Amino acid sequence: MVIGIYPYLVTNGNGQEAVKFYQDAFDAEVLDLKTFGDMPDNPEHPTPAEAKNLVLNAHLKIGNSDFMISDTFPGQPHKIGDHVTIAVTISTVEKSQEVFEKLQQGGNVIMPLQQTFWSPSYGQVVDKYGVTWQVSTQG
Repeated sequence: MVIGIYPYLVTNGNGQEAVKFYQDAFDAEVLDLKTFGDMPDNPEHPTPAEAKNLVLNAHLKIGNSDFMISDTFPGQPHKIGDHVTIAVTISTVEKSQEVFEKLQQGGNVIMPLQQTFWSPSYGQVVDKYGVTWQVSTQG
């Protein structure tokens, strides 16, 4: 079952500043903030020093709504128009796979569904209408 959808803002290296800005502007509660430095070490793909304090994922609560923020990883393109995506949280891996398969029809997979340290199944896909979706199974 789909648990919920929420806007996801991707910033260009100023995610920490954006979190504080929206926290102040909306009296938002910061429920969680992880940096790229919080990711488990991967010797094959070490996190560059300049990325350690960048926002991997921030979860804010604004009233009854959820809002997410992350920084673009250094070296990856930050393109205006792609900086606002929609995240969808799903209750099971099987349902995530079903939703992901439907969204990718006529679209483009950015990141195939895969296990991450924050989700048993996470992936990114641009649908045939140009909307970028972040599909995540609740962990």
